[in-house]
Formats: sequence, C-alpha cells, structure tokens
Amino acid sequence: MFLDLIKLARPKQWSKSVFVLVGPLYGYAAGQSIDWRSVAFAIVAFALASSGCYIINDIRDAEADRAHPRKRHRPIASGVISPNAGMVFSILLFAIAGVAATFGVTPAVALPTCLWLVFYVLNVTLYSVGLKRVVVLDVISLASGFVLRVLAGCAAAGVEPSTWLLNSTLFVSMFLAFGKRLGERRTMGAEVAAVRSVQSAYTDDLLRMVVVVTGVACLVTYAGYVQAQAERYTSHIFGAWGFNLLWMTVLPATYGLLRCIVQVERGIYDDPTELASKDRPFQAAVALFVALTMLAIWASQHRA
Repeated sequence: MFLDLIKLARPKQWSKSVFVLVGPLYGYAAGQSIDWRSVAFAIVAFALASSGCYIINDIRDAEADRAHPRKRHRPIASGVISPNAGMVFSILLFAIAGVAATFGVTPAVALPTCLWLVFYVLNVTLYSVGLKRVVVLDVISLASGFVLRVLAGCAAAGVEPSTWLLNSTLFVSMFLAFGKRLGERRTMGAEVAAVRSVQSAYTDDLLRMVVVVTGVACLVTYAGYVQAQAERYTSHIFGAWGFNLLWMTVLPATYGLLRCIVQVERGIYDDPTELASKDRPFQAAVALFVALTMLAIWASQHRA
C-alpha cells in the first residue's frame, strides 16, 4: 500500500520543482543575498502540491486512463488504490505543502510564496476541470504552472523576477507541452483522441509548427537574457579581451531543444519527464548547461 501511494504521488514529477530555483540562482549571481532555507521549503511545497494535483487529476481521469497503454497502470486507474483513499492522500499532501510554504519560509516572504502556491493549485484545478480540453489553452495552462514555480522561487528568495527568464520559462514549457502532444500522436496514432480529447483539435503539421515556434522563442528570449546580463558575466580572461561566459550555455540549450524534437519525431518518448530520465544525450546537455551556468556564476562572483 505504501509503495502504491508513493507511485500515486509521482515523485519523478518533483523534478519540475527545480524551476523554483531559477530566480534565486540568478539572483545570487547578481550579488543578492538569498535565504536558501526558504527556497528549499518552497521547493518542497510545490513538489507536494503538484503530487496532490496529480492525484485529483488521476481520480477524474481514471476511466480515460484505463484506455491509455501507459496510464492504465496508475494506481487509481488500475484499481490498486480507491478514489476515496486517493482523495484523502491528496488533502494530506496539500496540507503539508501549505505548512511548508507558510511556516518553512521566513515570515517576510510567507504571504507571496503562499499566494503563488495557491495560484498554482487553482491553475492546475482549472486545467483538470476544463482547460485541458481547450486547444492551445491547455498548453498555456501547463506552461503557466512552470512560470508560477519561478515566481514562487523569486518570492521565497526575495528577488525580483527577470522578464527575460519568465519569457524563457513560458516558451520552454510550451515547447515541452506541445512536444508531448506530438509525441502522443506518434506513439498512439489514431487512438490518441480517445485518451486526450483535445488531440482531435490538433494535427501533426500544426504541432510540428508550434513546437518549432516555441522552441525558437525560448532560445531567443534566453539569448536576450544572456545579452542583457553581458556586463555581469563578462570575464577578462586575457587582459582587456572580454568574453560573456554565460553565452556558452546557449550551445547545450540549443542542442537539448533539438534533441527533444528529434526524439519526439522518432516516437521514442511522449513525456518530457521520461526523456529527461532516460535519454543520455539530453541528460548530458542538461548537465553541461548546469555546469557552464555554475562556472559563469562563479566567475562573476570572483572577478577582480
């Protein structure tokens, strides 16, 4: 029973809470003092709240999930855990998340952190209730969840969110969501609309187009952030000659996005989380992106 509850909570999805770190990390690079304890509790709050939302969604979609080749093995769809037990577990997770966001962070940032958490839960609830069946709005709602994570991280850390980074977060989230829609069509074929009704409004050509558009928008907005922060991240390694070290992160970011497109087109993955946990080249791109970002931040903090 315990292992089934853990499976129901979908701990693999907790990796999405890493978006809470975006604002604090770049705020730290800008020389701001960060309360990492508050940030850590914000991450915990969003991870647990997301699990509670997933459980409610699983309860609502149990019948449809039984027709899905992968989702039919979920605890509620398979009948291992009853909907009532799932609901009680989700309420417990929401309660713990609320406590973490209220009392885990410093009092000065507790209110905004809690508000962003509430907005996140409301957004996911609206998605589960109806937005997931509305073409394009389904993806915007999913992407908004990631933007809200970034805003909550900024609130917990007491830093001002960067418009460039918010835009990048929005577009990369839309890119992944549209890519998931396209991946589902690749793996399930004509049966996909029976599992996800909004797929009847999408076509392969439309999804290919928006995947490319949002992918390009993500790279352009991230490149805009890199350029906007050029003074901070430029190191004069060889005397007067300066180089923006953060620019190097554009390379693995570009490769990672293109790798997603290639794997989705091949029909290998239909879930970004699965891609992130199994695809070695993509993992290498993410690791290189993180390493180069850390290097750029370290260099910016130790300039003469």
